[in-house]
Amino acid sequence: MLNTITAPLDKVDVKENVKATLLQKSDALLHLIDRIDQSVIDAVELMLNCEGRVIISGMGKSGIIGKKMAATLASTGTPSYFVHPAEAFHGDLGMIRAKDVIFLISNSGETDEVIKLIPSLKYFGNKIIAMVNNPDSTMAKHADVVLDIHVEKEACPNNLAPTTSTTITLALADSLAIALMKKRNFQPEHFAIYHPGGSLGRRLLTKISDVMVKENLPLVTPKTSMNDVIMIMTESHLGLAIVIENSELLGVITDGDLRRALASGVDIKEAVASDMYSTSVKTIEESAQLQAGEELMREAHIKHLVVLNDESNVIGVLEFFQ
Repeated sequence: MLNTITAPLDKVDVKENVKATLLQKSDALLHLIDRIDQSVIDAVELMLNCEGRVIISGMGKSGIIGKKMAATLASTGTPSYFVHPAEAFHGDLGMIRAKDVIFLISNSGETDEVIKLIPSLKYFGNKIIAMVNNPDSTMAKHADVVLDIHVEKEACPNNLAPTTSTTITLALADSLAIALMKKRNFQPEHFAIYHPGGSLGRRLLTKISDVMVKENLPLVTPKTSMNDVIMIMTESHLGLAIVIENSELLGVITDGDLRRALASGVDIKEAVASDMYSTSVKTIEESAQLQAGEELMREAHIKHLVVLNDESNVIGVLEFFQ
C-alpha cells in the first residue's frame, strides 16, 4: 500500500478549499464561453442531420462523460449510444455504419485506444467530431469538427486528476444536447415518450380518465339536506359534495365550506345544499392529460377537480397527490 502523509485536520480549511475549487471551475467555464465559435454550430448540425446514430467514444473519465452524453442525447430525441474504444478495436466497430456521426472525447487528443479507431472510421466514411483539450493533437487533426475544451489547470492540487477538464467536458456536452433539443423543438410530451416509467412520463402520458375517481361519487341536488350532504361526503372520502340538477353541474360543497358555515352560525339541521354550495367550480375534461390537471390544481390551490365528459356531465373527480 502506498504510504501517504495526512495533513493535520486543523491545518486544512475544507470550506475554503471547496470554495476555491468551485471558483476555479467557474472561471474555466467562463473562459470556455469566450471560446464558443462556429465549431459548436457545425457539431450540432452534424448531429441534427445525422441519418444514423451519434456514437460516442472515449477512455477513462472521458468515457464516463461520453456515456452520460449518449444517455442524455438518446433520451432527448437524438439516437445515440456509447462504444468503448478498446472494445471497438476488437470487434465492436461492427456496430458502426457510414451514416453514423462519431463523437470522440479525449482530453489530450492522443489517447491511444481512441486514435487507433480513426483509420477505420475514415475508411467507413464517418464524420468525426472531436472534443479535445489540445486542438493540435492527432485526434483534432483528423476530425471534421473540433470542440476546444482547453483548461489551464486541473482543480486537483497536483494538476493530475481530471477534475476541471471533466467539468468543462460535461458542461459542453450538456450544452450541445440542449441546443439539439431546441433545434428539434423537443417538448415535455416527447420527453415522456422516452421516460414512460418515470413520474414525469406518468403525468404526461396518463389521461384524467385513467386515474379519476368514478365510483361512489358524492352527487347531491340543491334540495338535499345538509345532514344527508355530510353523510354522502363522509362515505365518499373525497372531502366534497358535487351539486347537480338535471345532469347540470351547479357547484360544490367542500369541507372548508362546512367549517365556514358553522363558524357563521348556519343551522346545519335546517339547511340544504343550495344554502351553501360554491359556484366557482374548477373542472377538467376526461380526455385531458394528468399533468394539465395537476397544474390547474396547483395554480388554484385546490385538491380536487370535477371531471366532465363531452356532454359536460359529471363523471368523476380528480384528486391531487403530492
